[in-house]
Amino acid sequence: MTNLPEKPTDTLKKTFIALKRAQARVEALEARRAEPVAIVGIGCRLPGGVDSPDALWDLLCRETDTARAVPADRWSEDSFYSGSADATGRTHAARAHFLDGDVYAFDAPFFGVSVKEALAMDPQQRLLLELGWEALEDAGIDPASLRGTPTGVFVGISSDDYAQAHRHSGRLELIDGYSLTGTCLAPAAGRMSYTFGFEGPSMAIDTACSSSLVAVHLACQSLRDGETDVALAAGVNLILSPVFHIASSKLGTISADGLCKTFDASADGYGRGEGCGVVVLKRLADAEADGDRILAVIRGSSVNQDGKSNGLTAPNGLAQERVIREALDRAGLAPEDIGYIEVHGTGTSLGDPIEVEAIGRIHGGRPADRPVVLGTVKSNIGHLEAAAGIAGLIRAVEILRRGEIPAHLHLDNPSPHIPWGAYPFEVRKERKAWTGDGPRRAGVSSFGFSGTNAHVILEQAPEAAPAAAEQIGKTQVLQTWMGGKRVYKKEKRQD
Repeated sequence: MTNLPEKPTDTLKKTFIALKRAQARVEALEARRAEPVAIVGIGCRLPGGVDSPDALWDLLCRETDTARAVPADRWSEDSFYSGSADATGRTHAARAHFLDGDVYAFDAPFFGVSVKEALAMDPQQRLLLELGWEALEDAGIDPASLRGTPTGVFVGISSDDYAQAHRHSGRLELIDGYSLTGTCLAPAAGRMSYTFGFEGPSMAIDTACSSSLVAVHLACQSLRDGETDVALAAGVNLILSPVFHIASSKLGTISADGLCKTFDASADGYGRGEGCGVVVLKRLADAEADGDRILAVIRGSSVNQDGKSNGLTAPNGLAQERVIREALDRAGLAPEDIGYIEVHGTGTSLGDPIEVEAIGRIHGGRPADRPVVLGTVKSNIGHLEAAAGIAGLIRAVEILRRGEIPAHLHLDNPSPHIPWGAYPFEVRKERKAWTGDGPRRAGVSSFGFSGTNAHVILEQAPEAAPAAAEQIGKTQVLQTWMGGKRVYKKEKRQD
């Protein structure tokens, strides 16, 4: 039988069907790209004895900073301090923001780690295991229930202080079979996936100071793409060696008093800080279906790069503007929908004005009686470098939950390099209630000296969301000390 040629109407019909299918695929991709992500659990360890979001809020409400002298178990101040930043082999910064307690303490058997392997493990890896567990339990999720599931792990990490004292120390007697897995950056994420049996994407991200917010962005993308059903996004930074302190003094990026004096005329660099934060993420629809307690919603996020700017470490205001606009576009929101911005704001005389100008070009058209409030957790706990973004995110979540904006510290004389009168900005020097109508929404910025920028748009939890997850059989990790060793015990949570 001879095949007859298609009629023009048949060809048009097939073309129409193909176009409709392509349009449906595009619409599905666009819908997935804009799908909200719920934050359902948080674990954190921050300076000032902060071991929970509640403890962080208490610190913020006390309007204090956590800068202090270098602990004796880190390095000798006498050996590495000088009043001059130019002194060879010395730093001019005698203070920074450190965690309380012994960062080397670890209950290895609880996580199935031998004592020998634990000794070779960077304490950053130990913190991630502890806080990954705590974040999951805060979310009401039994870690064992995720074994074998496509749960993802995205970790912002940059510091290699422990590797300097171990693998790169020149003391070959310290090198054993665990030296690589214990001190390389990649296993920081892989160890969490291995320990808990997660089988989704697992990666360590190093974009310097934007690392942990980039990790949040990638975790959200993975959820929207269907790679993962649950994702842990984290950031960690520990100050264990004087080397970075010394190098930062030479680069002129850290302040002598260890404070982040963001937006102030006296801004002379940032105060270094350490800590760790982990958030548990789900697609919003899944979180609502599962009856999860929703802490906040991620409406959109974006990441970009400075490109060829005035220098490798110099900020690019136009790139910062673009990353914020892109995050707003992905969230389907306008600038006037944002009431608060957790700025990167490290407290440098160059970086702060550039960031404010970038925000001003976006928010400059809003009414003067509806200013956007600017602030940063760095004024309290310092700049946590690779963990800075996650610390700022947690602060912003608590602001949205509580409907109050805490005081921004160390702003006595506003920087003359910032045109405050040109833009509708407010920086609060005392805690005040959130003002404005509609859902509370906030932006969080984090910029790396590598040139990689990130911005995340948060929204308060839906009013219809359940107040709390079902607590039956739920456990909480409680930390105690026995003979100088941390012991993890599971006990019923008291709600």
